[in-house]
Amino acid sequence: MMSAIRALFLAALALLLPVSAAQAEILAMLNYETKPEQLVRKEGLAIIDVDPASATFGKMLMDIPLPPDLVAHHIYFNRDKSKAYITALGKSLLHVMDLTRFPYRMKAVPVPDCQVGENMVFSEDRRTWYLTCMGSSTVIMGDAMTDKPAKTIASPSGSAFIKHPHGISLHDGIDRAIITSTVRPSDLGDPGETVTVLEASSGKVLSTHKVSLKPSPSGEAPVDVMFMPGSNPPVAYITNMHGGTLWMAAWDPASKSFSFQQVDDLGRRGHGVVLELEPNRKRDRLYVTTGKPGHVSVYDVSEPRTPRFLKAIPAAPGAHHLVLSPDERYFFVQNSLLNLPGLSDGSITVIDLAKGEPVASVDTLKNQGLNPNCIVLLPQRP
Repeated sequence: MMSAIRALFLAALALLLPVSAAQAEILAMLNYETKPEQLVRKEGLAIIDVDPASATFGKMLMDIPLPPDLVAHHIYFNRDKSKAYITALGKSLLHVMDLTRFPYRMKAVPVPDCQVGENMVFSEDRRTWYLTCMGSSTVIMGDAMTDKPAKTIASPSGSAFIKHPHGISLHDGIDRAIITSTVRPSDLGDPGETVTVLEASSGKVLSTHKVSLKPSPSGEAPVDVMFMPGSNPPVAYITNMHGGTLWMAAWDPASKSFSFQQVDDLGRRGHGVVLELEPNRKRDRLYVTTGKPGHVSVYDVSEPRTPRFLKAIPAAPGAHHLVLSPDERYFFVQNSLLNLPGLSDGSITVIDLAKGEPVASVDTLKNQGLNPNCIVLLPQRP
């Protein structure tokens, strides 16, 4: 009995140690669900070592069960990474995990005005979070201290400015948030073609803008948006999931408004289902995932208003979320989108940035008939 207790204590201690003391582990947290062909549905959070140089590379070090009907979707950290938030497609709930205590504590937070919870952002003062709700066409503003919903933002009467909202990005310096109009979640139909601009502090809907060069309805389905850190004047990039394009929103300080333009057509290179955006720390590179057939496109954004495509690195079908290792030697690509056929490889591709090519694949979940839906790296604690 004592040996078993000691083994559990050492395992817990290893998870709490900084990376250097834990022999070069890079710990990723992924929420997963069973693939459609599995008879018994299962959901959970897996902690997996994704460092190719580690002795425990690819091993699942922790498995935290979630309700099997939650349909957990994304994982977000608050500003100081003391909490992780898990959004849900199946229930009007947020799950909030306290990362400062081990074992981790998780609570369910009701968000009754939110159906199909998608993306989150947090204000710089750490007081407010914003949650997009694709099923109810609303955005919820919440108190980031108590994690209670505080305000529901919907389109003004007689308009449809906020429609199937998915992506959201916040710029506190100009008090603006941009939200994408994606698809109807029940059947992935009715694709949007616009983004909506909010006054972030009040939640007031200011304007809507088409992000397509095609006649309406274009069916572009803008899905993700990200303000480029450090850009001045501010610049945001937008991915069009169905349109296969990358757009830019450029802020004009004089008019206090955005101009929009297409900056790349990824479809011309045979890359479809454009999804997520991630910059490097130096802010001179931007990485964009495409699910079909599965790539990461690399852009030079040293001049944010004139992004330049450099290369595309293969991943796997359903290439979706990606994260950079702390030293930016690797990035890790989670390959699965909504359990969709042809977009759910289930692996994690490890790409060496210096080589510009994949060097390993983590098939831990894939081999169990599971699909990861999001990937984040656990914060390194001193």
